[in-house]
Amino acid sequence: MKMVKIAEQYKDEWVLIEYTKLDEQLNVQEGTVVAHSPSKEEIYQLLKESKGKKIAIEYTGKFPQDVAVMF
Repeated sequence: MKMVKIAEQYKDEWVLIEYTKLDEQLNVQEGTVVAHSPSKEEIYQLLKESKGKKIAIEYTGKFPQDVAVMF
């Protein structure tokens, strides 16, 4: 599924994606949704079960302007 569709279908949620295509900046372009939740902690728990897969975590909502995100 394309990332645009994932963002539409799972609006304002954290999404665990097994990606199949990245762009030059390593942004997910396409993949399969493994899990989704409004809870970041739930997605990080599920991440432990995804060893050996090409996995990305994306948030499909908007971050407030005064929030910084670091991975």
